[in-house]
Amino acid sequence: MLKLKYTKHKLECGTDEAGRGCLAGPVTAAAVILKPRFKNAILNDSKQISEKKRDLLRPIIEEQALCFGFSHVYEDTIDEINILNASILAMHNAIEAMPKTPEFIIVDGNRFKPYKDIPSETIIKGDGKYMSIAAASVLAKTYRDEYMNKIHEEFPMYNWKQNKGYPTKQHREAIRKYGATKYHRKSFRLLPEQLKLEL
Repeated sequence: MLKLKYTKHKLECGTDEAGRGCLAGPVTAAAVILKPRFKNAILNDSKQISEKKRDLLRPIIEEQALCFGFSHVYEDTIDEINILNASILAMHNAIEAMPKTPEFIIVDGNRFKPYKDIPSETIIKGDGKYMSIAAASVLAKTYRDEYMNKIHEEFPMYNWKQNKGYPTKQHREAIRKYGATKYHRKSFRLLPEQLKLEL
């Protein structure tokens, strides 16, 4: 059962990211402040629910949240500052994109850098414990999937519509066959034997 709040703060914001382990596309984060009496029976960590349920939840979260924001940080920045820093930057940008400033931030995972001077807490598996983090995980995942579906049209041979840029066997085979695109993260090990890849 997910809890609504970690603290007593009215403007408590949950944040999470999607796409950290992908070989292509952005890392995407969302931040959500829920209303005090928010309830939803199917809301959970986005990895635990089907794509259909995530797509169903997104408009409900956006309508019923007090406010939300999201942000993509693209592959050139990921290559420049590394994936951990890019994930944190995406979370900061998502918080910045909200029309309200949170009083407290709860973060999925164990790594975060202070945002302005707002107190925060990292929570391992937070997306399975707190509603605002779960809501942020659903928004991050659906916005990222939407982006990957769009760039799939440009490079259908990588099948991003299905694998969303994750290192599936099929995705790696396509990289071996066609090389890397502008959407691939050049700092990532795109193939197990990197030497064979012409970038």
